[in-house]
Amino acid sequence: MTTTESSQQTHAHSHPTPETHLTAEEQEWVDAFMNDTTLFIGPDPEIMREHSIAQRSPLEERILAHDLDPLVADRIRRRLAGALDEAFEMCESMGAAPGAKWADLSVAVYTAAGDVAYMSNRGVIAFSAVLHHPIRHIMKYWKDEPSVGINPGDGFFHNDARFGMVHNTDQSMLVPVMREGEIIAWVGATIHEGENGACEPGGMPSGSETPFDDGLRGSPMKIVEKGRLRRDLLTFLQHSTRDPKLMLADIKVKMGAVKRVMDIVDQSIGEFGVETFVGSIRMTVEDVEQEVRRRVLEMPDGTVTVNQFVDSTLKENILIKFACKITVKGERLIVDLRGTGPEIINRAINSPLASTKAFVSQAILSYWWPDLPRSTGALSPIEIISDEGTWGDCSYDAPTGQNLQASFRGFSALQIAYAKLQFSVPEKYSNVLAPWFNQINDFLWGGTTQHGEQVGNLCADLNGMSGGAKPFQDGEDSVAPLFCAMADTGEQEVMEEEVPFLQLVSKRVVRDNQGFGKYRSGMGYEMIVAARNTPSWGFMTVTSGAKFSSVCGLFGGYGCPTYPLAMVKGINIFDIVKKDPSQFDLSMERVMNEQPFEGGTYSTYHMGLQFDIAQEGELYMIAQGAGGGYGDVLERDPELVVEDLQLDRISEQVARDIYRISWNPETFVVDVEQTEQLRADERRARIKRSKPYAEFVKEFVTEEPPTDVPYFGSWGQENNEHLFATVWDHHGATQVQGRLEEIPIIFMPNRHVVKINNLESRIRELEEKYNEVIPHRI
Repeated sequence: MTTTESSQQTHAHSHPTPETHLTAEEQEWVDAFMNDTTLFIGPDPEIMREHSIAQRSPLEERILAHDLDPLVADRIRRRLAGALDEAFEMCESMGAAPGAKWADLSVAVYTAAGDVAYMSNRGVIAFSAVLHHPIRHIMKYWKDEPSVGINPGDGFFHNDARFGMVHNTDQSMLVPVMREGEIIAWVGATIHEGENGACEPGGMPSGSETPFDDGLRGSPMKIVEKGRLRRDLLTFLQHSTRDPKLMLADIKVKMGAVKRVMDIVDQSIGEFGVETFVGSIRMTVEDVEQEVRRRVLEMPDGTVTVNQFVDSTLKENILIKFACKITVKGERLIVDLRGTGPEIINRAINSPLASTKAFVSQAILSYWWPDLPRSTGALSPIEIISDEGTWGDCSYDAPTGQNLQASFRGFSALQIAYAKLQFSVPEKYSNVLAPWFNQINDFLWGGTTQHGEQVGNLCADLNGMSGGAKPFQDGEDSVAPLFCAMADTGEQEVMEEEVPFLQLVSKRVVRDNQGFGKYRSGMGYEMIVAARNTPSWGFMTVTSGAKFSSVCGLFGGYGCPTYPLAMVKGINIFDIVKKDPSQFDLSMERVMNEQPFEGGTYSTYHMGLQFDIAQEGELYMIAQGAGGGYGDVLERDPELVVEDLQLDRISEQVARDIYRISWNPETFVVDVEQTEQLRADERRARIKRSKPYAEFVKEFVTEEPPTDVPYFGSWGQENNEHLFATVWDHHGATQVQGRLEEIPIIFMPNRHVVKINNLESRIRELEEKYNEVIPHRI
C-alpha cells in the first residue's frame, strides 16, 4: 500500500465528524498520533505520477514578479554548466564503478522543489526527468520529520526506481543548498554503480521474480549528516551488496563532485545574491518549458502510432506489446501508452512509469531538440496517458530488475514518431534519423577475482550501440548508447587488471550486422569472452531480440537483425590455442558453423541468460546490435554496396539478393547495366507480388492474436483499452481478453517445473513405446 493510500484510509476512520471541533492543541495531538502510527511510507503516487515542473514557491514568485536581468542569468547558467562538466569529469576519472569510468552518470543543479535546472552536457540525460521525484519525497516526508530533517551539509542517498530512478543500479547523492534555514536549491550526482546485491551479480538481474530479488532498494535516506558520512548507514549499504569497496569509493566520489558544484553555487550566490541565483535557475526551467510548447505548436497536427514488441521475459519467449500513440494538437503533445501489455508479476522486465518517462525525455533532449538545456521543463508540458498495471507502468509489487526492457521502448517510440513528424516542421533542430539500437547487448559478470575479491558488474560494450541511418548518409558504427551522450566503451586491458576474464574478440564489426536501406545503419561488433584464473566466475546476458527484431527501419529501410547468444561449453580455449595458435581464429560465425573444437558442446540461446557458471576457457559469444536502415534498398548507390562488400561489411548474398547489384568479384567494379536490369526486374516482381491494401488486410490481419504464442497487449488499432493475455493454470495455457482491470494477474510458470513436466511426459511416451515393442514377461 502506498503512503497516500494508507494515510487516506487511516484518516478516513480517525477524522472527527464535521460537528466536532478540536482545539489547536488537540489537533496537534491528532496529527502527531497519525504521524507516529503511519505503518509504512511507500512511493507517493501524487509525486511519482507527476512530471510537470512544480508551482513557483513564494520566494520564486516574488523574485520573478520583477524583471530578471537575462545577461546575469546567462552568466550564472554558464558558470553552472562549467562546474557541472568539471564535476562530471571528476566522477568519470575517480569513480570505481565501470559505469563511472565510461560516462554512465550525471551531475545536476535542481530548484528547491527538485526540478532539474541544469545538467552536465555529457552523461545520462534521462535523469533530468526522474530525479525530481526523490527530492519531492524528501521535501514532503523528511523536511519536517523530527527524526530526519534537512540541514546544511546533509546528503541523501537513494537508488530505488519506485521512488524515482532509471533503475536500481543507479545511485544518487542529493545535497540541499540552504540559506538562513531555507532550502533554495539542490545539487546532485548520480552514477550507474552496477552491483547492488540483487539475486544475480551486476545489478540488472534478468532472473528477478519479486521486488526482493531486485537487490538494494534504497528509498531516499540521509547518509551524510552536516557534512559527515554516517558510518552506520554506510555499513548497512556495504553489507547489502557484493562489492563493499565500490559502495564506499563512489559515495565519496559523488560527495566530492557535489562539493565542487557547491563551491561554484556559493560563489554565484555570494556575487549575485540569493534572489538572483534562485530566479535564474527557476527561469531556466520555465524557459525550457515555454520553448517546448512553442516547438510543439510548430509541428503538424496529427497522430503517429508506434507499436513495438519484445520477444522475451528474459526467461522464456513471448510477445508483449509496447503501444504508443503520439498526438499533436495545437500546443498539446499527448503520448498515449494505453494498449501496452499487462505487467508480469514474476518477471524482471516491468518498468515504473517514471522510468519509462525518463526515456521519453531522453529521446526529446537528445534526438528531438538537443540544443535545449537538460531540464525537467522539457517533459513538463507533454501529456502522458497510461494505465497502471502494465509492464511500462507497473505496480509497486512487480519486480523491475530489468525494467530497461520496457523503458527503452518509450525512447524508441518517441524517436520514431519524431522522425515522421519533423518533415513538416519549418525549422529542424536535428536530423531525421532511423531508429537507434535500443537493447543492452552486453555481458554482466560476477564471482571471485584473481585478487580474491567478490565483485559483480558489467562490460562497457553496451555503450557501443549503433546509430540509425540518416536520409543522406549511413549511420555510425557502434558509436554510443541511446541513453548516454559521448560515452566510452572502455579498454579491455584495463578490465583485465581487475577481473578474471578476457575478451578474446572485442569490438570487431560483424558482417551483415546492419539495417539495410538506401542508407544503411551503423554496424555492431561481436564479443567473445572466456574466464581465466578464478575459482568461481559466471556470465549473464540481459537482452531481448533473439527472435523478433528490436528496432524497425524508416521509410522502407530494414530493421536490425536478431541476436542470439552462442556458447561452447566443455572446452578450454586457452589450452587449445596454446597447443595450436591457428585456432585463435575466432568468430561467432566460424565457431558455430564449423564447430572446430572437439568435445565441445555448441548451443545457441536467447539473450536472457541467467547467471551461468563458467569453467575456465569456455566461450560465450554475442554481438552488439545495429540501428535501422533508411529508404528503399533498391535506391542505394551501387558503389556504396561494393565498398561495403570489399571491406567485408556485407556478404555476397546480401549484395546480390537484398541490394540487387552485379559486380566483378575480382575488381569490385559495378556492372551498371546489369545492376539496373536486376533492380528493374525486382521492381516489376514487387508489383506482381503486390495486392490492393484492402485485399491484403483481409488476408493478413486477424481479429485476435494466435493462441499458440504467449501474447500480451492490445491487438489492432481500434481499441487499445481491450487487451489479450495468456494465463496458465493446472489445465495449461489459455488466452483471455478484456480491459486491464479484468485481466487476471499474470504469473509465468516456473520454467524448471515446465522442463521437468516435459521430461516426465517424454519418459512416459518412451515407456509406452517400449511396452508396445517388448511384451511384459511373467
